[in-house]
Amino acid sequence: MGAYVVAISFFFFLSLSIALCLRIPTLSSDTASASASASASACHPSNHPHPHPRTLRSDQLTVLINGYSESRLPLLRFIAASFSASPLVSSVLVLWGNPSTPPLTLSQFAHNLSLSSWGAAISLVPQLSSSLNARFLPRSSIKTRAVLVCDDDVEVDPKTVEFAFKMWRGNPDRLIGVFVRSHDIDLTRKEWIYTVHPDKYSIVLTKFMMMKTEYLFKYSCEGGPPMREMRRLVDEMRNCEDILMNFLVAEETNAGPLMVGAERARDWGDPRNEDGEAYGVRDVGLSSRRAEHRKRRGECITEFHRIWGRMPLRYSYGKLVSSVGEQGLCKKGPKLVPCDH
Repeated sequence: MGAYVVAISFFFFLSLSIALCLRIPTLSSDTASASASASASACHPSNHPHPHPRTLRSDQLTVLINGYSESRLPLLRFIAASFSASPLVSSVLVLWGNPSTPPLTLSQFAHNLSLSSWGAAISLVPQLSSSLNARFLPRSSIKTRAVLVCDDDVEVDPKTVEFAFKMWRGNPDRLIGVFVRSHDIDLTRKEWIYTVHPDKYSIVLTKFMMMKTEYLFKYSCEGGPPMREMRRLVDEMRNCEDILMNFLVAEETNAGPLMVGAERARDWGDPRNEDGEAYGVRDVGLSSRRAEHRKRRGECITEFHRIWGRMPLRYSYGKLVSSVGEQGLCKKGPKLVPCDH
């Protein structure tokens, strides 16, 4: 009996040691979260890219993938590995926003991610809270002038990533995206609504959002009390961080975002996918509550407008599509015309 207990104890401590060994080398030490103390740390001047822009690479980008649902781990691993294989990617940071995930699960997943790297390093960055604001925290581990913010259930082909990056380099102050939406006004209710227009857009979604790294610092650390109030609203609504980033960039540029046409882009979280269950993601995301989701985001636009004191969002028209020379034409209806940025 004594030998049996000793054996069980040895197995327990061996398993614990293995878990710790897996966790230490693969989990990133950059664990900044949306809590006040972590935000203060993330907003340290050393994390501001502006004082040392020459130290940031302009020929590559950093991918920030937001993760939360444990049911999506297999898909998340596949997406992270796909980005890792691109020569344009400097590093992939998987920002895990579910603090209730068991440490052993995270440890094993971090190990799996490290094994999935086909080029650029993949790091798992556990967040201390589920705040959606955390996906826009500045991070000392970001060494590029551009970041690609995306979700854990969206797959975009490498050629589209390459083309989007090329278009961003020609328009570094703009937001570049694949998935777009619009704001509009409900004159009867005198409030803003969140919608889709067939010929114009003003909001790029974080399903695929490319931007300059400096905007992370502006979102998280600048803007004073109004910006703090709007970040608090994002936490309260558990939504709309992408809309707030669009507000910020539109204010900076006085221009709308730019949409790039994707050769192949798949939103696995969309309930309209017939085979979404293959990765266990169907009906997990907000898109499964479409009417409620749109209403909530309309409320965000209305509140952001009230706090901001004006409406900075601007419309863009057409989308950038790659030509033979990949100079970027705009598709307006059935025609391809030179882009008017």
